[in-house]
Amino acid sequence: MSNVTNASTLTAEITIAAPVNLVWWAWTRSDRITTWFAPKAMIEAKPGGSFELYFDPSNPDSMSTKGCVFTSVEPMRKLGFTWKGPDDFADVMNEDDSLTRVDVTFSEQNGSTYVVVEHKGWGEGELWEKARSWHEMAWTGVLDSLKKALESGEGSICCAPDEEAG
Repeated sequence: MSNVTNASTLTAEITIAAPVNLVWWAWTRSDRITTWFAPKAMIEAKPGGSFELYFDPSNPDSMSTKGCVFTSVEPMRKLGFTWKGPDDFADVMNEDDSLTRVDVTFSEQNGSTYVVVEHKGWGEGELWEKARSWHEMAWTGVLDSLKKALESGEGSICCAPDEEAG
């Protein structure tokens, strides 16, 4: 079960019974992130590369992280990206000068992977508080979805990508 703590940085964490490389690929490959996070994605895991998730693929300008990018990529260890919230919070957190930032770290622990999501850059005011509260719930659900997908042992997400095998 994931855990969220309250502070200026929203933190969610979980331990997944899967090796670090599989958890890393689940975050950094478009064909894998769509199995547990969003139905459509454009992922280019390099600094400045796209980190775009489309929660409603029929309308890419709504309910998406369109325009968000990776801010850091340390293979198998850490990644960072800019973030947009759902449309309900677009007025406070989805403009270029108000994007929040997310860092995800991965560490091996006895054959499992410990994942920590740190979401930063929250503003002040009632709508920001509502957005932060919504994201506390959302990140818990996202990490639980990732854990379920990887621990199921089913589908391509549970194996090395073809070019990584061997």
